[in-house]
Amino acid sequence: MENNIEVEKSKVFIIVEIIEYIPNAVVIKTIIKKTTGNVTAVSFDSGENLPEKTLPFDTFIQIIEGRAEILIDGNSQTLETGQAIIIPAHSKNVIKANERFKMISTIIKSGYE
Repeated sequence: MENNIEVEKSKVFIIVEIIEYIPNAVVIKTIIKKTTGNVTAVSFDSGENLPEKTLPFDTFIQIIEGRAEILIDGNSQTLETGQAIIIPAHSKNVIKANERFKMISTIIKSGYE
């Protein structure tokens, strides 16, 4: 489930509260979307995951609530609230929810020319 409406600019918000959990779902809320990159908040219910993908850009992932399993080229890392990782460009990756969690994903598309 994806919400493509950006968060209102110049308004203070609490990041962990801008997205809710939905049973048996991954929910994506756009914070900022530009041609040069985007920032999204994502919530995962327990047992959910994003399918394996490979992006041509680095992706910064920060866990804002709970615990996530991130597989990068087959290597598993467990991240907890407050921890972050950069998924390198062109790396196969999977994001899994062994328990429910929320994260911020930031992709910068410029600088790869």
